Amino acid sequence: MDGPVGDARESLLLAASLLAADAPERAEAAYMRAADAAWAAGDLAACLSTLEGTDAGACGAAGTAGHGDPDGRQESGALGAVRGLDRPQSPDTADHPAFPPHGDVPPGREWATDAFVRDYRDGMRALLARRPELAAGPLRRVLDRARTDHRPERLLRAASAALLLGDVGAARAAGARALASARTTDSAAFEARALEYLAYGELRAGRHAQARAHAEEGVRAALAAGHRNTAASHHAMLALAASIEGDTAAVGRNASAALSIARRHGLAQAATLAEWATARADLARGRPLEAADRLGPLVGAGPRRGHFAVWMLAVPCFVEAAVLAGHPQDARTVVDDFAVWAAFGADPHAPAQLARCRALLASEDSADDFYLRALALHDETGGDFERARTELLYGRWLRRRRRLREARPRLGAALVGFERCGAGAWAEQTRGELRANGAAPGREAAGELSLLTPQQLRIARHVAEGATNREVARRLAVSTRTIDYHLRNVFAALGVRSRIELARMVDQEGR
Repeated sequence: MDGPVGDARESLLLAASLLAADAPERAEAAYMRAADAAWAAGDLAACLSTLEGTDAGACGAAGTAGHGDPDGRQESGALGAVRGLDRPQSPDTADHPAFPPHGDVPPGREWATDAFVRDYRDGMRALLARRPELAAGPLRRVLDRARTDHRPERLLRAASAALLLGDVGAARAAGARALASARTTDSAAFEARALEYLAYGELRAGRHAQARAHAEEGVRAALAAGHRNTAASHHAMLALAASIEGDTAAVGRNASAALSIARRHGLAQAATLAEWATARADLARGRPLEAADRLGPLVGAGPRRGHFAVWMLAVPCFVEAAVLAGHPQDARTVVDDFAVWAAFGADPHAPAQLARCRALLASEDSADDFYLRALALHDETGGDFERARTELLYGRWLRRRRRLREARPRLGAALVGFERCGAGAWAEQTRGELRANGAAPGREAAGELSLLTPQQLRIARHVAEGATNREVARRLAVSTRTIDYHLRNVFAALGVRSRIELARMVDQEGR
């Protein structure tokens, strides 16, 4: 069934209760999918009570990869398992019986007899009960058990466990194995979900161009399988990738596609990601007030709060937007919450982002130290985009204090970082700061190649060098089908009919 996730949840729980006596393994799978469903709908209490086995046959909500079955089918773990699990309890959930006092993990009813399922369930229960130290062991065992497993469903849960542990490399490896398995069995549904894991893993690693390539394939696979809810998640990730590149039209198009499905089907996770992407695009275009207005309800308490496992990712953007808009007081509380998330360990970029947030809110005397701390932490984790954002903010801060000589190298480093990762709108912001600082950064004359997206331009240059589509796919870590798709669009955009004509154009504009 593809539709509202609340309906899927009820069906899964009913199926679990009916299967419990005669088919316990199938009942286990139904319970896990019901918990997944609760995750994607943003119902944390229902998710936890399902995992505990305390729901008397009707609980949950519905979901998306890694925590949700947005299509009412197995949708084991992609996007949100890693997003903000350790949020302090809010007034509307603190007294709910599903939330144990003092962070203890309550005893669960032992409906899980399969060791793999039991470890995954126990790891998730510990995280939702805010006991991450009890989650690491079971989730590591999930990864170990999946090393010799070739079932895409198990591999996707392993990818989810890796993301929860902050092991992006293991998540991408498990996702790639799941994708290979899905393609071997010609399963478009599992292919779409595996591509979702890969896209999110690339986003987490700071490789947004590769994430976009996976998500583009994922949309096609999801729609081919009739999985509109999975397609919504891919559209949200495409919007996030476009918000880095500064492609406003692509952000709006993909965010609208994600929200149109998410709002009808109760997909809180996809909706929150799409809203975050739209706000980040506002920030890239120098509209911090609009970005802060959009993000404020998502990261703060109240009825419009975003998905419980996604909102934390948007906090650094909100803090930056609020400070640039002249409302730093709005950001102080969420920074304290973000510090808890940074200590959780699931997001390698969070400690550097936290230091950057502290710098934005710091006094004149201490901001330097926080910015330098953030840059040192970026050196440990990599990622051009996040480091370039910190360099830009630090350079802007220095320039406004007339420390022009110190500001110049910071802004120059930011420009190089943004250009390297194809973040066009952010690079333009940086050029403006450099001009205000007294520099006049050069810019290549805009020729025909300016019509291409950053990914298309990379492909065009590789092809112009004589690389085959297969060789380009290997260099960019995408499929040959993705290269074929982009190259057709390159030919159409440039009006060329052959690889020879493309090579000639690239050579002329490179002179």
